[in-house]
This record gives sequence, C-alpha cells and structure tokens, in this order.
Amino acid sequence: MNDGVNGVALAVFIFFFLLVTAMGFLAARWRRAENEHSLDEWGLGGRSFGTWVTWFLLGGDLYTAYTFVAVPAAIYAAGASGFFAVPYTILVYPLIFTFLPRLWSVSHKHGYVTTSDFVRGRFGSKGLSLAVAVTGILATMPYIALQLVGIQAVLDVMGLGGGEDTNWFVKDLPLLIAFGVLAAYTYSSGLRAPALIAFVKDTLIYIVIAVAIIYIPIKLGGFDDIFAAAGDKFSESGKGSLTPDHGGQWTYATLALGSALALFMYPHSITATLSSRSREVIRRNTTILPLYSLMLGLLALLGFMAIAAGVKVENGQLAIPQLFENMFPDWFAGVAFAAIGIGALVPAAIMSIAAANLFTRNIYKDFIKPDATPAQETKVSKLVSLLVKVGALVFVLGMDKTVAINFQLLGGIWILQTFPALVGGLFTRWFHRWALLGGWAVGMVYGTVAAYGVASPTQKHFGGSSDEIPGIGEIGYIGLTAFVLNVVVTVVLTFVMRALKAPDGVDETKPGDYTADAGDPGVEVELPPATAGTSH
Repeated sequence: MNDGVNGVALAVFIFFFLLVTAMGFLAARWRRAENEHSLDEWGLGGRSFGTWVTWFLLGGDLYTAYTFVAVPAAIYAAGASGFFAVPYTILVYPLIFTFLPRLWSVSHKHGYVTTSDFVRGRFGSKGLSLAVAVTGILATMPYIALQLVGIQAVLDVMGLGGGEDTNWFVKDLPLLIAFGVLAAYTYSSGLRAPALIAFVKDTLIYIVIAVAIIYIPIKLGGFDDIFAAAGDKFSESGKGSLTPDHGGQWTYATLALGSALALFMYPHSITATLSSRSREVIRRNTTILPLYSLMLGLLALLGFMAIAAGVKVENGQLAIPQLFENMFPDWFAGVAFAAIGIGALVPAAIMSIAAANLFTRNIYKDFIKPDATPAQETKVSKLVSLLVKVGALVFVLGMDKTVAINFQLLGGIWILQTFPALVGGLFTRWFHRWALLGGWAVGMVYGTVAAYGVASPTQKHFGGSSDEIPGIGEIGYIGLTAFVLNVVVTVVLTFVMRALKAPDGVDETKPGDYTADAGDPGVEVELPPATAGTSH
C-alpha cells in the first residue's frame, strides 16, 4: 500500500470532485419550477424526469460506491458466493415491472411522496403508515453510512489522513469535507443535484469498468491465469471457492431472492421512481436497467483480479481501490477513485432525501403538525436530510467498518418486511390493516433476534445475515425467512379479522388510479388532506 499521498491521483480526484460539486449547486437552476417550496419540487425533482434522466438517477441510486467496493471485495474474500448480487439484480427487474408503474400512477394521482403515504391512503391507517416509515428510515441510515465508508476507502488508499496514529480530526478531515459539500448541495438543490451528477458518475463507472476488464487481465496474463491464481488461493486457505459449493446453495439462492424482493422497498429506490414524469418512463426503465447488471457481473470479476495481482489488505473493502492503485497509471487511478467517490455522493444524497421525506410526511405531518404548509414541509425535510447525514457520519466515525456493513445487512432484513403492505396493497385490499401490522411486527422481531444470534470471527452479535431455516435445517437468508413468517401471520390474522368483522380503514384510492398516466383526464396531482385516512 502507498505510504505517501498519490499526488497525481489526488489531483484528478479533486478535479472531478469540484466538477460534481459545481454541478450539485447549479442543479438548483435546472428545470426550475415556479414554486420551489414543496416536496414535489425539492424531494422529487418536480416529478418531471424523462427516460434517460431516470435511468441515470436509478442507476446512480442502486449501483453505489458500496456496490463498487463490496461486491468484488466479497469475491476477493469468499469467491463464488459473492456473485449472488448478479442474479438478484436480474430477478428484480421483472418483479418491479409488475408493480412500479401501478405505484407511480396512484402516487401521481394522489400526490403521494413516500410509500407510507400510499399505505396510509390505501389502508386508512396511520399506525401502519408509521411502521413503514420508521422501518424505511432505520434501514436507510446504515446504507448512507456505507457510502461514506466507500469514500473513506478511496481516501485511505490515496494516502490521505495519515496513519492509524494520526490525530482523529486530521485523519477524518477529508471525509468531513466531502460530507459537508454533500450536505450543502443536497440542501440547496434537492433531488435535482444527484440526478444531474449521476450522468458524470455513471459515465465514469462505465469507462473504468471497460478499461479494467481489458487492461488488467492483459497485465496479469489473461483470465486463465487470473482464475488459476484465485483457485489456488482458495484451495490453500480453505476459505471460499472458485465455483459454488453444494453446502452454500440455499444461502446463495435465498440471499439472491430476498435481496431482489427488498431492493425496491428502500425509500431511495421509490424516491427516484416517483420523480419520473410518466408510467411509461418506468416501464421503459425496467427494460434498460439490466445493462447495469451486465456491468455488475464484470465488476465482480475484479475480486479475482485482486487475488491474481497479489493485493494484500486486512480490510477487504480496500481490495479494489488498492488494485486500481497498483495496476493503473496514477492519472487513471484518480479517475477510478473519482468514480467510486462520486458513486457514493449520488446515492447518499438520494437516501438522505428519501429518509427526510418519510419523516416529514409520515411523522411530522401525520403526528406533530397536521396543518403544515408545503413550505413548512420542505423546510423540515431539508433540515432532517442534514440530520440523517450527520447520523450516518457519526456511525462511520464511531464504529468499526464491519459493524457498519452488518447493520446494512440488518437493514435489508427490516425493509423486506414492508413488502406485504406496499406490493400487496397495490394489487388487493383483502389484507386487513391490523393483520399487516401484526405480520410486520413478527417479521421485524424474528429477523432482528435471529440476526442478533449470528456470530462472526470479529463480532458476537449481528455477525451476518444467514442462519438455519426453521423446519428445513438448511442455512438461508434470515430476511426471507422473516418475510415468509410475515406473510403467514398476515394471512392468518386477516382471516381472523374478517371473521370478527374488525373495522377496515377508509381506502381513498380507486381502481382506475393504478393504471392512469400523466395527461389522462382527471390525473392532475391531488395533494391529500392532512387527515387522509383514519388513525388506528
């Protein structure tokens, strides 16, 4: 590892960082609306983005610095099992094709900004809406933290901040500066900032991957030598494998399926989706977003390349930045580091906006100030977006990076438990609101307790996201097991509530709302009243 600062790489990194910073602040003037003091404008970009803007925004949102660093790092450490990210990103697109256009239509019709807005309007329950909102915020916080971990990994490899004995303030100053800039342009420009920056971020990532997948294998003697070196390493260490082993098939399959179900439950995924100007934009995006899965498959191979290149790091998250440092000319290493760094800024901005919108619409307005004006909502959301980023920063600076990763895995277990209320509600009103709340509670408790009991070489608790599946005996993804329990409890309790004739909430939606498109008669955005639905 470089003992000093890589000046050339740092200069290139700073150039791109300043470029996207300027773009972030200028984004406030991009597609400027007449009324900027509303969540539709600040938090959803005016719901005006077309196919390509949405494609870059969703790509920048879903394929993050964590993806860039962690997926090949998993391959570097464990081999084939790390490839689960590739099939899950393939599985997710047919799934979202079935429900995202429906969510866009009903949200556009009623002015919903968050998934919790929809749940409240569909089931007439502020309690269920609150559960979905709190889950979304809790699941998003460690995800933001991991974006900052990605930036920190790049800064470490470039030699910024000094060694482990350096004063903490000096060591973390570059990260604090990056955080401050991110917070400032997100506050001023809202969702328009990451939407504009995503063009630069994704272009850089595609360039880096295209060069890496050709240039590095040539320097290492070809893919035959790369796979041979990786196979030898796994055989000698006894940890990991070049091809999937029989014992890990259940873990691999359930993790891929559970992750696919969870991905578009995250608030930031929905925020990027609702910023589109029509349901057809959503449908087109589900057909072209798989191009990112192709990129991800190539990206994952960097883990094997790091092994063949002899990269040795104690923290696996540094493996790919260190590979770039070792293999690329300094100037192009700077381009690669900029791609990772900007790949952290875009999703971190969207995630903080999404979490802030949840708090504002479904906690502040529903329970604290029901008569809040659009301008007050926007002001609160801006302030909360800052607080969310501060919380993520404290999380990164105060905890071991492994802990941050494991809490993000716990967030995936949690967010999956909102699937029945959101996706189920888009297709049927049969589920009873109290049953959905009961199923959610069971899934959350089981998933948290099961994850708490998982140990790792470095942690006694929350050491992973896989455990024995009750009744089957195989090791599988805890989130999917919790989800199955959630659905079973929801179905059983729904039968019970229907038999007892427990009161239903008021459904403010109509069947036609789920297929309406922008420009259809009567499909202008309706802002829901502060007291929409009933509180139970």
